[in-house]
Amino acid sequence: MFGLLSLPKLILTVAIVMGVWYGFKWLNQRQAQIKQAAKNKRRQPKQAAYSQTDEPDIEEMMPCPNCGAYVAKGSNHRCG
Repeated sequence: MFGLLSLPKLILTVAIVMGVWYGFKWLNQRQAQIKQAAKNKRRQPKQAAYSQTDEPDIEEMMPCPNCGAYVAKGSNHRCG
């Protein structure tokens, strides 16, 4: 009668139950994190392909009054 419940069997049973308990707890926390990340991602506005603070790729060109060569507006052009 006492042979059915031994200390190693009880310890193993408790360890298995605790492992399953903490496994489900970890999975639930992970799913909550994934849901929160998805919710935060939906709340953020979509950004444009480029930022307004970036330098433009196109510069306005102006003819040099002395030599007639087209140079970028506001550049340090020196006629040679």
